[in-house]
Amino acid sequence: MAAYKPVVVQACPKLGERITQDTLYWRGYKTPVQIKEFGAVNKIDFSPVPPYNYAVTASSRIHIYGRYSQEPIKTFSRFRDAAYCAIYRDDGRLLAAGSEDSSICLFDVSGKAPLRQFEGHTKPVHVVGFLSDKYRIFSGGDDYSSKLWDIPSATEIISYSEHTDYVRCGYASKVNADVFITGSYDHTVKLFDARTKSSVMTIEHGHPVESVLLFPSGGLLVSAGGRYVKVWDVLKGGQLLVSLKNHHKTVTCLCLNSSGQRLLSGSLDRHVKIYSTTSYKVVHSFNYATSILSLALSPEDETIVVGMTNGVLNVKHRKPEEKNENSQKKRQPAYRTYVKGRSYMPKQEDFCVSKPVKRVLRKYDKLLRSFQSSKALDAVLEPPIMLHTPEVTVAVMQELHRRGTLRSALAGRDEKQVNLLLTFVARRVIEPRFTPVLVIVADMITDIYQPVVGQSAIVDKQFLKLQQAIGKEIDYQEELLEVLGMMDTLFATFTKKRDTCLEENKSNGVTEIIETNRNY
Repeated sequence: MAAYKPVVVQACPKLGERITQDTLYWRGYKTPVQIKEFGAVNKIDFSPVPPYNYAVTASSRIHIYGRYSQEPIKTFSRFRDAAYCAIYRDDGRLLAAGSEDSSICLFDVSGKAPLRQFEGHTKPVHVVGFLSDKYRIFSGGDDYSSKLWDIPSATEIISYSEHTDYVRCGYASKVNADVFITGSYDHTVKLFDARTKSSVMTIEHGHPVESVLLFPSGGLLVSAGGRYVKVWDVLKGGQLLVSLKNHHKTVTCLCLNSSGQRLLSGSLDRHVKIYSTTSYKVVHSFNYATSILSLALSPEDETIVVGMTNGVLNVKHRKPEEKNENSQKKRQPAYRTYVKGRSYMPKQEDFCVSKPVKRVLRKYDKLLRSFQSSKALDAVLEPPIMLHTPEVTVAVMQELHRRGTLRSALAGRDEKQVNLLLTFVARRVIEPRFTPVLVIVADMITDIYQPVVGQSAIVDKQFLKLQQAIGKEIDYQEELLEVLGMMDTLFATFTKKRDTCLEENKSNGVTEIIETNRNY
């Protein structure tokens, strides 16, 4: 009896991941550290001065973490309700935060009790920030207003009531000490100058604005809302430069790296996208466990901290650079050690002993060898094989069809198994490499289970999905044939024109020769 030959699985080339300098750089972070907070993390802000501690705002507390600490080194909990948007001043000595009770608290990082408390808003304050002169604070709240405060006297300087919905984000210019921007759920971003009584620029984002920031130069503004991240040119009156739609859900936070050459965006779709600020293309992305609410990058790009809706803080540190100067590697055997004897040719008097190679068969091969067709098909319909290596499933189906036992393997199945089969066929039948085999499988399933159609809502639904998938594919094929016919017509027209031009050139040449001969 001949030895059993394993099923030949059709090998298809796979496109490898493109490895770039950005890929190598952003992969250079350690395994993340998970820290559990008391509630959803709505803001993360790094101190701009060493040792680059960061403030985390969650629930009614503000926790200060050291760069490598997993426990807070300081806590501010003097809030009667939820706290929002704790942010450092440029010198890292003061910390400001809004709250649900409509007040703004100013803390000394080395103290505990608030230094100042600003009262004036009538609803929760979600936006707080320091102007670059260090002596004024701007704020925005759910009362649709934006206010400017004087720190030494704790008084209100000016109030703007131009937004028509909640003000949920803001940013202060690093270049001009009088300029700040606010974003609102009324779909607008407004630019304010403290020297004027009204906004100097209004930008229509088109969706409720969740986050805004200014580039270090102050000339470009970035807004995030809905699924869009948009970049605007402030110097050209708020002209839209680019609109990015790389997220599947609402974008909630933005930040820049230390050089301003990379823009990071976090979203409720659990992804952080990293864009190049020259081409505005995604150069890398991170995937997280749950929806992202806040994001921050340390001033030296050494740490990425992400806050999520489930109260988990995800902290990634860069791996230290390896120093190869003094490292002495263990000496490895020479290459000739490994290839020794491989090129040896046996002589005539040598007696060759062949070492039998033990062949390890897969589960489905063992079942096929023992002619258990139905069980072999069950083995390749397991979710890990169907999802990750569908070519194995199709190869076994093809082998069963070659043997003539495919119909018997497909028959006699219950509702759950038929549902699994139809799901696989409906999903993969439109792939050109699988179509010839799966069309035969679909025909057999339809013939076998046609008498029971209407008895199971689940199976009927899968049959409808299969019908829709095949119908769409047929429509695509018809459209492609129409396009192919158009292209053939165009090519034929071009060919005729070219032939006509050549004939005219030849006839003109003959006429000219005849006329020349007559003159002579």
